[in-house]
Amino acid sequence: MLTYKITQDNNGQEQLETNIIGKALLTIPQLNKGTAFTEEERQSFSLIGKLPSQIENLETQVQRAYAEYKSYENEMNQNVYLNQLLDTNQILFYRLIQDHIEEMLPTIYTPVVGDAVKSFHKRFTNPRGLYITFNDQDRIEEILENRTNPQVDLIVVSDGEGVLGIGDQGVGAMAIPVAKLMVYTLAGSINPNHTLPIILDTGTNNEQLLNDPLYLGWRHPRVSGEKYELFIKKFIAAVQKKIPNVFLHWEDFGKYNAFRNLENYRDQLCTFNDDIQGTGIVAVSALLTAVKKLKQKLSQQRFVIFGAGSAGVGITDAICREMVNEGLNEAEARKHFWLIDSKGLLTTASHHANSHQKPYLRTLEEVAEWKLNPAQKIELSDVVKQVKPTALIGTSAVTGAFNEQIIKTMAEHTPHPIIFPLSNPTQKSEANPEDIVRWTQNRALIAAGSPFPIVHYNNEHIFISQCNNYFAFPGLGLGVIATKAKRITNKTLSTAAHALTQFTLSLPHASLLPTVLEAKAASREIAIAVTQSIIDQHLASIEIKASAAELVDRIRWEPHYIPYKKVKF
Repeated sequence: MLTYKITQDNNGQEQLETNIIGKALLTIPQLNKGTAFTEEERQSFSLIGKLPSQIENLETQVQRAYAEYKSYENEMNQNVYLNQLLDTNQILFYRLIQDHIEEMLPTIYTPVVGDAVKSFHKRFTNPRGLYITFNDQDRIEEILENRTNPQVDLIVVSDGEGVLGIGDQGVGAMAIPVAKLMVYTLAGSINPNHTLPIILDTGTNNEQLLNDPLYLGWRHPRVSGEKYELFIKKFIAAVQKKIPNVFLHWEDFGKYNAFRNLENYRDQLCTFNDDIQGTGIVAVSALLTAVKKLKQKLSQQRFVIFGAGSAGVGITDAICREMVNEGLNEAEARKHFWLIDSKGLLTTASHHANSHQKPYLRTLEEVAEWKLNPAQKIELSDVVKQVKPTALIGTSAVTGAFNEQIIKTMAEHTPHPIIFPLSNPTQKSEANPEDIVRWTQNRALIAAGSPFPIVHYNNEHIFISQCNNYFAFPGLGLGVIATKAKRITNKTLSTAAHALTQFTLSLPHASLLPTVLEAKAASREIAIAVTQSIIDQHLASIEIKASAAELVDRIRWEPHYIPYKKVKF
């Protein structure tokens, strides 16, 4: 039997014990150190002659890997290189990106990961994670047993129906859980050897994929209704049996199933939907920072939400809860929102509205006062003109929806409009922040969903905050894992948002959110706050014998090499 484990030597230092030798050791990315194997390790593990004679440290390996990365001019090729490096040497991969995170995070995550998803079936080489197809629903326990990592603290799962702003991508959506877990490690310091990406292949309604001879998924229209719900039920039951106490993160499910799955299972296991709840944490945090800078409250704002899917409604729900915390009742808080979907403003006449949108429907009496043509849908421009919002949030994936007329109309009535074009990838953004700065004469408070360059305006250099979920889910996950939390409550989500705001306000710059370089420090502060919240709510599954900070710090993982010791198992 080939195996390995992390232990401590006589001096209390970490070491890796394994019986794996020779070529096998060099082909396991979790174990391979490449040219960093010492002379003693090369002798002990039958590596003599299998590596160049020069023995290098991790820093030198990073220099070489970075030079190779820079040799690729195309972002997609850089993404491919980094994923190949992860398949070769896990420690080197994470250290390289950690040292160059501002440059490389957009390459492995948003926005480039969207292109990786679309080209998944054309570039597929090495499998990673688990693929659970609808037809294998009675073998899910067997599939979970086939996982590489025996200890799993965190699962990121997707069915690929609602990927970013690009929709149904079928099995190619596996690139999303893989990328999310990279960020959990880079920002949250979560041990990558204790994580597992999963794709639930329930078919696809993307005709282009179904007709592509290279498509790797199940060639079948997407399963829905009772059949889908039974499949999910079996998946959850298998996870609870085979990997109890795991933190289950739902990612990029379609609008209906995203809400449905979260509602059905959030009280049965520790689970979280990043598109709904993670987006809400970061958006609320950025808004809290904005209103604090304006010396106002959330309950004083009028919100227009353009895009009423899982992200838009998730943000709305999160803001609404914060307004209730500020003293409003739910009915009063809901009156501060105007939600718009592809068919226009959601009103009591919007018969297509789902149960999650219905609490925010505006009455026909309100709309009648606007004196619009009742035969036409009520557009964003109509709502902005009539409502005079103080905050405009986009989760629509409609490129350029926040045009000059709309922004200038909003700015006429609001001294410092809060404008968040949050759709990603970049080409799906509702507006370019540089345009918003010009149209409002730099009066707007802006956060975008994708990374944008610094804006130069009237001799000022304006940093555009990226309202990205990587400021939320890594710290939340670290706190959950540190306590083995039984559940994630709304109180814990609010705690995470406030912790992020507090961290942002402690920084010297005037942005609404931290920078990428500050994401790791922010995640630690969020994790400590989340850990304490879980303890206070009596939701921890472990016996608490240390402070929240100690619980968090003892499980944080860093990419570095440790000595190897050959043993027999």
